[in-house]
Amino acid sequence: MDSSVILLIVLGIVLGGGYAWYVALITRRNEVREAMGSIDVQLRKRFDLLPNVVALAQKFMTHEKELLEGLTALRAKVAEPYAKEDPAAVATHLDASRALETGMMRLFAVAENYPELRSAETITRAQAAFEEVEGNIAAARRFYNSAVTRLNNAVEVFPGSIVAGFAKVQSFPFYEVEDAAARQPVDVNQLMS
Repeated sequence: MDSSVILLIVLGIVLGGGYAWYVALITRRNEVREAMGSIDVQLRKRFDLLPNVVALAQKFMTHEKELLEGLTALRAKVAEPYAKEDPAAVATHLDASRALETGMMRLFAVAENYPELRSAETITRAQAAFEEVEGNIAAARRFYNSAVTRLNNAVEVFPGSIVAGFAKVQSFPFYEVEDAAARQPVDVNQLMS
């Protein structure tokens, strides 16, 4: 066989492989975007639920004004638009979301100290709705982290790192729990008392 034919065959294989890797990277990046969209849908549900919960709580918790104002500020921060293609912007958005989640958990923990609020049917329904949304966010977070793992592996493993550089595809941050208290084991005795 002529050496130019062999060179063309090898070049064709390299280009075909590079294109296949490029398509895989773009597909995985789009999966991450889809997963982030799913998280955003659930965060929007939480975002829409928050004013109702805060309004109910304000009727009863005049002493917790700082917590309620903080939740309102965090809600505004989560509502800010961000570039879904920019891993740093996604990380900032996820941090704000985690802070809002922690604030809501604090609100419901504080609400336990107000018997008239705790027994109010509307706050009980709001808390149940919040817990449902949090469960959906957890599922969306698992889907997102799975998509990020696939993308990051494809971007960071050779030859994907080269193709990713040409395609301008970057690694994305994971949606992780950063609160040290959330990583601690649950003390059942404390919950039962």
